[in-house]
Amino acid sequence: MYDIIIIGAGTAGMSAAIYGQRAGKKTLMLDEKGFGGQILNTPEVENYPGIKRISGFAFAGDLYQQATELGAEIVYEKAVGIEEADGVKIVKTDSGQYMGKSVILATGAKNRPLGLKDEQKFTGSGVSYCATCDGAFFRGRSVAVVGGGNTALEDAEVLAGMAEKVYLVHRRDTFRGDAANVRRLENRENVQFVLDSVPEKLIGENVISGLGVKNVKTGESTVLSVQGVFVAIGQMPDNQAFADLIELDKSGYIQAGEDCVTSAPGIFTAGDCRTKKIRQLTTAAADGAVAALAAAEYVNGLER
Repeated sequence: MYDIIIIGAGTAGMSAAIYGQRAGKKTLMLDEKGFGGQILNTPEVENYPGIKRISGFAFAGDLYQQATELGAEIVYEKAVGIEEADGVKIVKTDSGQYMGKSVILATGAKNRPLGLKDEQKFTGSGVSYCATCDGAFFRGRSVAVVGGGNTALEDAEVLAGMAEKVYLVHRRDTFRGDAANVRRLENRENVQFVLDSVPEKLIGENVISGLGVKNVKTGESTVLSVQGVFVAIGQMPDNQAFADLIELDKSGYIQAGEDCVTSAPGIFTAGDCRTKKIRQLTTAAADGAVAALAAAEYVNGLER
C-alpha cells in the first residue's frame, strides 16, 4: 500500500515524488516510457530559475536521482484506469495493479499530429515530432518545421545547425513564440519563413520528398522540396482513461486550479495535463510540489 501513487514521471511527477517523500509518504511513480517526459528532447534549458544552463537530459536525470535517493519508487508500466474500493485507490496498469491512499495524475501531454494522409506511414521515414532526436539524420538536407510556438522555433534553430535548408511553416503572419527566438532565426541564412501557410499534403513513395503547402490568404499551393518534416503544432493530453472519475474540459485537460485538486477526493493533478495557461518547467515543478503536499495532507486526514 502506497501513500501516494503518481501517474507520470516527467518534471511534475518527479517533483511530486520529491515532495511526497520529504513529507514522509511512501511514494510510487508509474510511467510507460521511462522517467523524464518531454524535457528529455530539449537540448538546452535556460529559463529555469537558479540554473543558468543545463541539458534537458541532465535536468531530468538530476530530478530522478533526487527522487529515488529520497526513497521514491518507479515502475515502468502504463496506467489504464483507476478504481476505488473501501476508500483505497486501485491503479490498474497494462500488467498489474497498485493500491494507494491517494493519486496524483501527472500524465503530461503528447504531440499533436498534422492530420494529413499517410502521416503515420511516413513517421520515421521523414516525418518526426522531435528535432533533437532525429535532426542528425537530415544533416546536409532540406527540412520543414511546422508550427509557430517556441517548440517550433527551437526545433528550427536546432535543425539550422545541421540541415542545408530549413523552411519554417506557420499558418499566421506572426509567431506565438518568444521574440528573441524569432530574431535568432531571422539571422540564419539557411532558414526561410513560410508564413500564412498550412501543410496540405505529404509527398513521397517510401520516404518524404516534399511537403505541399497552401497559402491561407491567396489560396496558392506550392511544394517545398524537403526530405524531412518536423511537426511542432502543440500538444494534447492523454487523460481519457480517467474520465469516469474526474472532470475534464472540452479539450481533455483535467479540471483543476492552482491548488491541483480534482473533482474526485484523493485524486490530484500536476503539470501539463491540467487546465492552465502557462506550461513550463517551472509551473510543472510547482504543480508537483503543490499536488504532493495536498496529497500528503489528504493522507494525514485519513490516518487521524
